[in-house]
Amino acid sequence: MNNIICLAGPTASGKTALAVELAKELNAEIISCDSMQIYKRMDIGTAKPTHEEMQGIPHHMIDIIEPDEPFSVSRYCDMATPILEDILARGKTAIIAGGTGLYMDSLIRGNDFADFPDTGIRRHLEEELEEVGVEPLLERLRAIDPYSADHSMNNPRRIVRALQVYYETGETITAHNARTQSLPPRYSPLWLGLDYEPRALLYDRVNRRVGLMLEMGLLEEIRTLLNSGIPKKCTAMQAIGYKEFIDAMDGFGTIEEAADLVRQSSRRYAKRQLTWFRRNKDMNWLTRTADTTDEEILQKARQVIFKTDK
Repeated sequence: MNNIICLAGPTASGKTALAVELAKELNAEIISCDSMQIYKRMDIGTAKPTHEEMQGIPHHMIDIIEPDEPFSVSRYCDMATPILEDILARGKTAIIAGGTGLYMDSLIRGNDFADFPDTGIRRHLEEELEEVGVEPLLERLRAIDPYSADHSMNNPRRIVRALQVYYETGETITAHNARTQSLPPRYSPLWLGLDYEPRALLYDRVNRRVGLMLEMGLLEEIRTLLNSGIPKKCTAMQAIGYKEFIDAMDGFGTIEEAADLVRQSSRRYAKRQLTWFRRNKDMNWLTRTADTTDEEILQKARQVIFKTDK
């Protein structure tokens, strides 16, 4: 049996529950691969598993930083890789579960994200971003690395990162990624992917989850974060499920209108996640229909996992 299992899928597809059930059977520990569950005190809006849902299974890479701290795929890999190596060294199975495809792929490939010396370039770029806005930095990146500029225009942190890489190394981040991605991956996991047929079943789960989050106290969670001093405009608070309700609290629309926007954005995000994971030719898809039970999905996963042991 493969001692690394990557369990991928879109938001609200049931990854958490399946990962726990598999972990109980395989003597495994779970490494979360979710770019929002890393934040402390952001529990409801990120659908973070509760202690009850974890059922005693160790979960890593959850609640590791404050919401106003910067984070990146490189930092994720730097933190998750030693955890993965430790799990394997103890003879256990690691289940890497989540929906952030970039983080998962980068961890498995073992991307070489250089730890650049602190020359002050990043700080200078961040100060420039605050003073003049994103457009001048984006134009500079476009002249250096058009591909990266086109794929980073809505993400100021990625623009700063791309410029930093170029100024520190003389290599564009596009060239860096192409070089590292052409290398053999560090790990060779078994890939499992969750999907729904027809797609409307998944979208219905997404819609219902938004209502459940409100019932669980998402608005109070947001108020508590803001009252503690977390800036409205920090990256974490601009995530789906937070920024829409913050706008409503500021008088831009009603809570129900915000909930509709969250549902819409979450459905679109789920579609993008599936597009990302479908590029993986090694993915073993576990597809649910309206009649599929949780036990049947678990059994499908077992069949894929233990087939590889032959």
